[in-house]
Amino acid sequence: MVATDGHHHKEQEEAYVVIAGSGRIRLDDEVVELRPFDVVRVAPHVVRGFEAGPEGLEIIAVGGEKPEGGDGVRDPDRWPAQ
Repeated sequence: MVATDGHHHKEQEEAYVVIAGSGRIRLDDEVVELRPFDVVRVAPHVVRGFEAGPEGLEIIAVGGEKPEGGDGVRDPDRWPAQ
């Protein structure tokens, strides 16, 4: 499985729509399994990161208007080595 760094936002809320594949999303300390047509709404302050399943994970990210200069904050340790 392939995992991504995590991130959160200062203001922007996001929703993610799974369009193909499977995997998991980590929301702070909660891990949620994902499959096609799942939709996950994430509040700005929640740190999120993705882990793709064996066939990959394709998502569409939907958010509001970005504040000037952006508001994303990276969290590179979202999926620490086990």
